[in-house]
Amino acid sequence: MSGMRSAENLAGRKIAVSADILAILVLVTVALIAAVTFRDYGLGWDDYTHSQYGDLLLQLYGSGFTDTRALSFVNLYKYGGGFDMAAALAAKVLPFTLFETRRLVGAIIGIVGLFITWRLGRKLGGPVAGCAALILLAACPLFYGHMFINPKDAPFATAMAVLLLGIVRALEEYPRPSVRIVAFLGVGLGLAFGSRILAAVAAPYALAALLLIVATEMQAGAWKTAAQRAGQFILIMLPSVALGYLIMGLLWPWSVLSPLNPLDAAEYFDKFFEKPWKELFNGKLISVPDMPISYLPELFALKLPIVMLALGLAGLIGIVAVLIRGRLPLNRRAALFALAVAVLLPIVLAIASHPAFYNGLRHFVFVAPPFAAAGGLAFGWLFARARAYGKLAIAAVCAVFVGGISLPMIEMVRLHPYQYVSFNAFAGGVREAQHNFMLDYWGLAFKQAADELRHRLAAGVDHPPKGRRWIVAICGPQAAAQVELGPDFETTFDEKQADFAMAVGAYYCEYLKAPIMVDIEREGVVFARVYDLRGSGPTPKLVTEPPP
Repeated sequence: MSGMRSAENLAGRKIAVSADILAILVLVTVALIAAVTFRDYGLGWDDYTHSQYGDLLLQLYGSGFTDTRALSFVNLYKYGGGFDMAAALAAKVLPFTLFETRRLVGAIIGIVGLFITWRLGRKLGGPVAGCAALILLAACPLFYGHMFINPKDAPFATAMAVLLLGIVRALEEYPRPSVRIVAFLGVGLGLAFGSRILAAVAAPYALAALLLIVATEMQAGAWKTAAQRAGQFILIMLPSVALGYLIMGLLWPWSVLSPLNPLDAAEYFDKFFEKPWKELFNGKLISVPDMPISYLPELFALKLPIVMLALGLAGLIGIVAVLIRGRLPLNRRAALFALAVAVLLPIVLAIASHPAFYNGLRHFVFVAPPFAAAGGLAFGWLFARARAYGKLAIAAVCAVFVGGISLPMIEMVRLHPYQYVSFNAFAGGVREAQHNFMLDYWGLAFKQAADELRHRLAAGVDHPPKGRRWIVAICGPQAAAQVELGPDFETTFDEKQADFAMAVGAYYCEYLKAPIMVDIEREGVVFARVYDLRGSGPTPKLVTEPPP
């Protein structure tokens, strides 16, 4: 009997080592792909303004706080600027352009998010669960695509993953977490709140899990001991709040100018602060404050890879079962409860409060890491069950997982560098989804369109009229178009006579009856188009609906 146990333990250790090695290989592979491809990602609507914010924050610190323009810059001072500062600093030392550097820094932060998700899944479910969680997130177009292009939501997703891992580790060491865990949680607090005030949604994660522990211990009759242990835990964790506040202040200096500034930011973002526009949802143009409450559930169901959706939901159901049965140690149950709350609470709160919904799921990218961790737990359980039936069962489970993962991976390759627009097979892929939903709301395709336009003009030995540059009318992010086109071009929104028109492939850009010079297309979807307007008379109106 002991020999059988030893053999089983040895097999378990081999599986654990193999899972960890595979996870490391996945991280290295993603890093290598990012290093080769980060310059393929173009600018979006917010890039230029965010780059300015990063420079202003550096000038704030460099001037000894005499240059305070960053503290009132558009509405970005109500956001943390850690990513923008890091990119601005990196651009001073790296041999890339500013916007290439921003893409690289985004990729690095995204890979950190993948690493944290691996450790989160591993902590809660073991090496196999951790590796599966990592793979699910790496193959999730919502997370992978945004980590290159999104200066707000993708870094916030990584910061929230760090914070959640800190909460989980603190709960597992309850009621006396180590100094290292206290410091880790403080870093998570600082990074998350230093990115967005929305990090306050994490408070219920910890509170709900803590209440579960206290209530269970009190139910056992040890109410006095339970209260003492909770008090001890809270006292030990207080330094993490101080450390988090310090880091938040460094990343988001406006937040500490007044104790009420974070509350002011929360109130500001609680209300829709822009002039409403319409976006495409279920084939209809709907004003963003009037989106139906089905917006989030439907988009999660249509945009997440099916394998991630299935395993993530199974993982959440499994957590509920664990909580009901109560067989695991209380600390572990509390940590699993925190994970489930981290997935469900943001979505439930958003549905209940019904803010303006727009730009797909970009404001909810931070839900993807804990959902992937839940999916990793489900796969870990399936793998453990398969082990009881032998190698053939293990091979079958792994084959189904690999097959499920291959579908979004193939789609991401086909869509590159527009992975974030991906829709799964339930939506018919992007080819069908283009008729029903917003796709490239970030307006990324001007990079490829500008490159192709320059190539076409050079190949035809075309030159602008004497005494001026080429003039390009724009439907889309004009600042991004100007950066991508370069100094030989002038961009305009006006009815001024233009040589070319460049438009993103969105519903609000008019289809022109003019020769098409460039089409940037993926999977039957036009992401950007350039028209030749030379000799065609006055520049036609390009915008049919105000852009987001």
